[in-house]
Amino acid sequence: MNLRVALNLFTDALMAVAALIFAAGVRFGGFDLPDDWQAERGITAGIIFVGVNLFSSYLMEVHALPKESRKREIFTACLQSGCAAFFLLSVLYYLNPSLMLGRGVLFFALGFFIIFQFSWYAISGMGARAVPFAQRVLILGTGDLAWQLGEMIGSQSGSFTLAGYLECGDAVGATVPHCESLKSQMIPLEVDLLQTARTHRVSIIVVALAERRGVMPLQDMMRCKLNGIEIVDAPTFYEIVQGKLMLEEMTPSWIIFSSGFRRNALINVYKRCVDILLSVFGLFLAAPFFPLIALAIKLDSPGPLFFKQVRVGSGEKPFLLYKFRSMCQNAERNGAVWAAKNDARITRVGKFLRNSRIDEIPQLYNVLKGEMSFIGPRPERPEFVENLKKDIYYYSKRHTIKPGLTGWAQVRYPYGATVEDAKEKLRYDLYYIKNLSFLLDTQIIFETVKVVLFGRGR
Repeated sequence: MNLRVALNLFTDALMAVAALIFAAGVRFGGFDLPDDWQAERGITAGIIFVGVNLFSSYLMEVHALPKESRKREIFTACLQSGCAAFFLLSVLYYLNPSLMLGRGVLFFALGFFIIFQFSWYAISGMGARAVPFAQRVLILGTGDLAWQLGEMIGSQSGSFTLAGYLECGDAVGATVPHCESLKSQMIPLEVDLLQTARTHRVSIIVVALAERRGVMPLQDMMRCKLNGIEIVDAPTFYEIVQGKLMLEEMTPSWIIFSSGFRRNALINVYKRCVDILLSVFGLFLAAPFFPLIALAIKLDSPGPLFFKQVRVGSGEKPFLLYKFRSMCQNAERNGAVWAAKNDARITRVGKFLRNSRIDEIPQLYNVLKGEMSFIGPRPERPEFVENLKKDIYYYSKRHTIKPGLTGWAQVRYPYGATVEDAKEKLRYDLYYIKNLSFLLDTQIIFETVKVVLFGRGR
């Protein structure tokens, strides 16, 4: 979790607590709670209120508003977040009435929280539009790779800001001809690299040299490292900022010696237990809606209810994948082709099923059988896999784990139907394989909830 996200969560939690305190003061005419409010009950209700508001803010992407967002747009997002929180809290209170805040405190608390949240993001400029305490980055190198990293830092609103570029040894003068912005941000070398970094308040040095042998100032870099300045290479920094891997700069040695790509028996057991639990729970929840889905598919177009297709699984072993049919019958009578974004073969009901990902519910059966995982790379067809392996280096590495019903690439990258799209998704798939963890899986599940709720299906 980066500094920006942590700060947003912390400030929102404080504002939710403050909203509860003010609401109690207004409703009860003071801050002495009535006798029917026991301490444990009040604390539990308060924690639930704070947690639900944080989750609602995440769902409504209050923290991800564009830099140019106006106050009206910020207020709309905060209001939508408050409405979502009210709905979720109402469901919780219905299921367990003992958790209710009661006596109208909920309405006052939600109202105060919306006002506090809007005021904080609109007046202070925090959240998506500003980055406090950003780490200053010095890029060692002046070539094309250095310029690409500099542009990446400038275009993101994360926890980093560019201190400048520094020419290095024999690479002096090797600047990219068309990059005037790069030249204007070059900084001179002072006594040594450490002194230069201290002068410009640098906390991270990124090595972006096309040729390192005989060029890298190893002794200076070691002094910087020992003095608390982080040293990373270009692929590692790209991974930190973008949440995906830099395929162009990855080498087998980088994969071998980099942290990550670790899967022990405990992780395998955890993944399987989660897969069984979520697939059983998902099938249980979806079962009552199966007759309605089946009726809608049958009334919309002739053909079978389920769509079966061979996909490539872990270890490149084929398996039969199940989905609700979203295309017209015999859609691939002329052979396998990429599905386009506005594919004419997709039926009217099928479009809704795909956007909401309802069509993928039968894949929970594949998860239960062990052919798929709940979270992992998207399973592709054998015909496409063979071609993509020829065009994209490292593509076969995505098959080192089970394919998933949802995944990092599915929630981070929009619909894709080209080789370039497959390459971009591979960056995310390999990032997931490298950083597989409970926290990352939890984030993907939350992102998937957003996709389902707001119809941003692939």
